[in-house]
Amino acid sequence: MDALLSDIRGCRICRDRPTGRTPLPHEPRPVLRVSASATVCIVGQAPGTRVHASGVPFTDPSGDRLRDWMGIDSDTFYDESRVAIVPMGFCFPGLDAKGGDLPPRRECPPAWRAPLMAQLPRIRLMLAVGAYAQAWHLGPLVRKSLTETVAAWRDIATATDPIVVPLPHPSWRNNAWLKRNPWFETDLLPFLRDRVGRELRGD
Repeated sequence: MDALLSDIRGCRICRDRPTGRTPLPHEPRPVLRVSASATVCIVGQAPGTRVHASGVPFTDPSGDRLRDWMGIDSDTFYDESRVAIVPMGFCFPGLDAKGGDLPPRRECPPAWRAPLMAQLPRIRLMLAVGAYAQAWHLGPLVRKSLTETVAAWRDIATATDPIVVPLPHPSWRNNAWLKRNPWFETDLLPFLRDRVGRELRGD
């Protein structure tokens, strides 16, 4: 694990050998937190500007909301011996013309996903946050839209091992989505909090 993490943190593929896109316009800073003992894995999109600056994932309002969804505090969330945080893209991809984050870089998953997940043998619960994480980790179980995929969480959780729970991104940009889909809070979140608690307790 230590050797693999050293290789990931030293990775410069997106800057030096980009795949079908312009090179990363800034110095890469891979951000992830893993341990072979972790039983819960959060798969997000890619670091934003704040995380790029801090080097710590989810140090923003989205992180506050995600921790609330999971029903855990910051100390538990950042205990990498229990919770792995493995975004689809390890580095901040830059901003688009409207000031939004670009999609995760394409170079990360083919280079690092399989060897890294092989080093996480105790993962029993995975949170697939956003469409990119869901596409990679759910494959044919993905529906036509993110809403349909998240709405199918019961079928997906039953069909996956480790259990995968699809989630929307906890960004404020999804406030309207949350209002349109009240079942997310009333049905999915109680299940999520129960499963997170059970896995962290080792039940």
